[in-house]
Amino acid sequence: MTIKTRFAPSPTGHLHVGNIRTALHNWMFAKKESGTFLLRLDDTDAERSKEEYVEAIRADLAWLGLVPDEEQRQSARFDRYEEQLEKLKESGRVYPAYETAQELDLKRKIQLGRGKPPIYDRAALDLSEAERADLEEQGRKPHWRFKLDHDSPITWTDRIRGEQHFDPSLLSDPVIRREDGSWLYMLPSAIDDVDMGITHVVRGEDHVANTAVQIQMFHALGAEPPEFAHEALLVGTEGKLSKRLGSLGVSSFRERNIEPQAIVALLARIGTSDPVEPVADAAPLIASFDFSRFGRAPARFDEEELAQLNQKIAHLLDYGAVKDRLPEAMDAAAWEIIRPNLHDMGDVEQWWQVVTGPVAAPAMPPEDREFLAIAHAKLEELEASEEIWKDLTGALKEATGRKGKPLFMPLRQALTGLDHGPDMNALLPLIGRDAALARLAAASS
Repeated sequence: MTIKTRFAPSPTGHLHVGNIRTALHNWMFAKKESGTFLLRLDDTDAERSKEEYVEAIRADLAWLGLVPDEEQRQSARFDRYEEQLEKLKESGRVYPAYETAQELDLKRKIQLGRGKPPIYDRAALDLSEAERADLEEQGRKPHWRFKLDHDSPITWTDRIRGEQHFDPSLLSDPVIRREDGSWLYMLPSAIDDVDMGITHVVRGEDHVANTAVQIQMFHALGAEPPEFAHEALLVGTEGKLSKRLGSLGVSSFRERNIEPQAIVALLARIGTSDPVEPVADAAPLIASFDFSRFGRAPARFDEEELAQLNQKIAHLLDYGAVKDRLPEAMDAAAWEIIRPNLHDMGDVEQWWQVVTGPVAAPAMPPEDREFLAIAHAKLEELEASEEIWKDLTGALKEATGRKGKPLFMPLRQALTGLDHGPDMNALLPLIGRDAALARLAAASS
């Protein structure tokens, strides 16, 4: 069997971190099993679905490296949904209902007031043909419900949650089509999963009850359900669902110079028994992907953990991966020198300015200005070389008797304008002898 997973967002907005995690796990499982990863755009809501969101979803997945092997759109499949709906009508598995939203809400309130679960009472099944005709003459249009088989307990073995059992009599017959003819998600999704050969559905635990309903839909369609894996939902650092998680998308991460590899590395592992590790390549994450490692506890998404992971991954990126994002004159050798000092890639320009200038040295006390004047004179005597820092500090130590911090700190401050940074032995050849002379002259005057 060829494994096939799908990520099925509705293009009614931008992806957020929860969507991204779902897409990632579907992609990882498919890649591990040498299968197929499908992007299915669930764009049945014509009013809210926008082409700009379709393009944004594609771009976000591409930025993260989650390139689908195939793409489908539900808006191109309405004829297929009509065809299957007619078959379900003929088999008695769907039926029209005429209650208004207000009437249904009143029913739910009455049931809750009596201490009963708010389950649809199937009153529409008791309507005669004449009563239905009368309602339609009054201008009532039906919505359509899928009729659950109360005599068939719903069970499946979930890849994460284990054995699942639902009593269908405790579930409402789900609405599958609205009065205006638009589709709700569950039946088209089941039809698509059958037609497109989806073998595994990986999604959040908030869909468990939907899965119970859809399993009966698969059987009504004459198909075996795919396997399901329902993962724990993301929570914020406060340990509960956070509105902020809904606003964290690719644009937010990019604005903060978060690397896609950092997002992938974090979301691949949180909620599992595996440690979160800085990896610049998804290959080891894919190789270790295993549903048995997923826990039932909520997966905690910590933005500070992401920032720390991002810094570690920035330190792993090779020159070829970042070349197009660096200043034009920065070569591989310069990248190797500057890379360990980055907090994130947003710091590159700052550190490159340390090399190219201008830099502003702090105000120096008289004794340090005198020392820097001597440094200027000694540097004038030296040839440019890879050992120029070692040669300069050796000459100054001998001429002034300074060593340690009193020797190195004034030089660093004069040459870089900072108290910290890359190893000066590597940095000074990048700055160059002539620029270094100019900076020492300015700092000593």
